[in-house]
Order: sequence, then C-alpha cells, then structure tokens
Amino acid sequence: MMVHVFDGELAELSPWIRGEVEFAAPVSQGALGKPVRRAQEWLNLHGTGVVVDGAFGPATRRAVTEFQSRSGLEQTGEVDEATFGQFVAPMVDVLRQRLTASVPLADALVEYARAHLAARPREVGGPNTGPWVRLYMNGRQGEAFAWCAGFVTFLLEQAAQSLEMDMPLPGSVSTDALALQAEHAGVLLTGDGAARKITPGCLFLIRCVDSDWNHTGIVTAIYDESFSTIEGNTNDAGQREGVEVCARTRAFHGNPPKDFIHF
Repeated sequence: MMVHVFDGELAELSPWIRGEVEFAAPVSQGALGKPVRRAQEWLNLHGTGVVVDGAFGPATRRAVTEFQSRSGLEQTGEVDEATFGQFVAPMVDVLRQRLTASVPLADALVEYARAHLAARPREVGGPNTGPWVRLYMNGRQGEAFAWCAGFVTFLLEQAAQSLEMDMPLPGSVSTDALALQAEHAGVLLTGDGAARKITPGCLFLIRCVDSDWNHTGIVTAIYDESFSTIEGNTNDAGQREGVEVCARTRAFHGNPPKDFIHF
C-alpha cells in the first residue's frame, strides 16, 4: 500500500516520498549528481536562485550560505542535515496527518488542498520537473508528465488515508483515466445540470471533446455562475500546462466545457 501521510515518523511514508524528504548525507562543493541537483532545486524553490545542473560549484556554495543565513543556520556552505531539513520543511508539513476528527471526504480533500496551496508547490529545473512534481507523480518527472491529475489523486489519497477509508476511485496521473473511472462509478456529472449538483470537494474536469479531458482540479467554493478551485500544473492564465499550484475562479458555462466528479 502506498502511504501519503504520516503521524509519527517519516519512515511511515512510501519510498519515493521518503526519497524527497529524508536526509541521506552531507553535500558540499565538488559534489556531482542527483543529491546536488535536489539541493539546487530546493534553493530555487526558496528563492535563492542557482542553476540546476547537478554540479556543486562556488555559486551553489554561495547560495547555500545565503539560505543558511536567512534561516538562522550556521553558515557552512554545505548542505548538512539541518539545512536539508529547512529545505524540505514545506513538503514535510503537507505530508503530516492533518485531521483530528472524522469529517466528510470532500471536506478533508479541500483541507489538504489548502495546505498544499499554502506550501506554494511549483516546477523547477525544467518542464514538469522538480520535487513537487515527483511527489505528485509517484517519482516521475519530465516534459511528458503533466501533473494536474497526479496532484488531485495524491490529495485524494491523503484525505482517504487520513479518514481510514477506501479511495472512492482508483485515481490516476491521467485526466482521461480519472474521468472514465468516475463515469464507470456513476459519479461523473456532465451537461447543463451538473453545476446545480456539485459541492466543495468535487473535482472539475475541462473537456476538449467527448471522452477527452485535459485538465482537472479541486472545487473549493461555489457561487451562482462560478466556482473557486485549487489546481496543479496551471498558471495565472488558467492553462493546463502551467508551472504551479494555484487558486483560481472559473465560470460554470462557456468554453471549454466543464464536467465534475462528485463524491
């Protein structure tokens, strides 16, 4: 079983998640490879810009020192355990068990979505690349791996596991697969009447043509002619191939058409 939340130790989590948040060994000037690239990704995510090239040179050392200074850490220029812990703190926070009482699945999903939004996940190091993309995509990354459905599925797994209940759908990193799973389960809402039936915690799907959807996210609030969302792999323009997790407001009607998954 894949585990997406922890209540005690990071060791409770699935291996690909632990690989993102567990400290392995110090990294210092002269080092090469994946540990260096991971440090450079986090430096960028924390606003200390450096080229993500997997080579720990003077520029990376200087960026580490600046980050340590801002974080109140000893300025060693080396990525030690304390520095790495500060790097990954936003990700560790969203992986913690957040629920202290039984709530509806939809409410739990919205709560996790808001926690992830507050952590400001975004790509770094290339299209559909970086620690947050790997988290949502079971360790995968790269231009071919659009991650909006992976984001939704990861949060749905967190909500279901927190409530100790089964997933309402198998989940997928494919938006089309999510829609077809919902259709098979009888929870896909389409057509003009769909907007009247949804509640916060539903998923929205943007449909290109019949049986082809290209973007998804979580509905967080509903108004007369619009709804608020939290969605991954989008941007300020609301496009499906963006770079971050955003909160948006979308209209119920118009193009492109929208369908919904109601749990």
